[in-house]
Amino acid sequence: MYRRFSPDGRLGLRLTLACAAVFLIAVPFVVLLALVNARWAPLRHLDDVATVDTNTFVLRHRALAGPLRATAYVFHPWVFRVIVLALAAWLLFRGARRLAAWAAVNVLVAGVLSAGLKTAVGRPRPVLLSPIAHSGGTSFPSGHALMTVVGTTTIVLIMLPVLRGAWRAVAWTAAAVLSVVSGMCRVLLGVHYVSDVVAGWILGVAIMLATTAAFEAWRRGEGRRPADPLREGADPEAGATTADADHTRSAAGEGHARSV
Repeated sequence: MYRRFSPDGRLGLRLTLACAAVFLIAVPFVVLLALVNARWAPLRHLDDVATVDTNTFVLRHRALAGPLRATAYVFHPWVFRVIVLALAAWLLFRGARRLAAWAAVNVLVAGVLSAGLKTAVGRPRPVLLSPIAHSGGTSFPSGHALMTVVGTTTIVLIMLPVLRGAWRAVAWTAAAVLSVVSGMCRVLLGVHYVSDVVAGWILGVAIMLATTAAFEAWRRGEGRRPADPLREGADPEAGATTADADHTRSAAGEGHARSV
């Protein structure tokens, strides 16, 4: 009984639950991938109908075309890569090396998996009589949907230690909304099927669950207390380190001003 509720026991339980979550998230992705590869008729029909219907909707509301095209750039994978890598560089400067490496690995893994799967599956993009936009490469999974999930979640998990109260809920809500909107816009633009976007979302969640669980295992291996990433962020101590660094710089500046 003691072992069950000891710190090590809680760590084992957390990691077990994290592994189970990764498995439960990854299974739908594998099933979806198999159905896409097999060109399963019901899924193809659903994708085709959704693509034609959304294209028709946008053609009837031409004012939406411009803003939708803009989302291709706003939610571009490289936007989130640059933001996360810049944040990683800032963390490295602050001395949070492991957290910086974790952030960089997230975008690297997402990019490699996205490119590899697109090449391996080789699914053509939707073909429409009156397309709203064009995009190169193959279709499965949606790189925009995948990177938006990974990018926004990474940013939130890094920033949570310095957020308080309702701001944490606001951050998670913003990440979820951005991820949903990014995927929906890809379908409305007619450059991805619904199944491409769903696959991107699922894969993004699976990546974040896996890397966050691995980071938590490292933290506990270093003797740090167990953390709840959803409430405290990937590395709660990083927020304290940053605050202490800012306080030290501020105090040093005030001391210098007094001496002058």
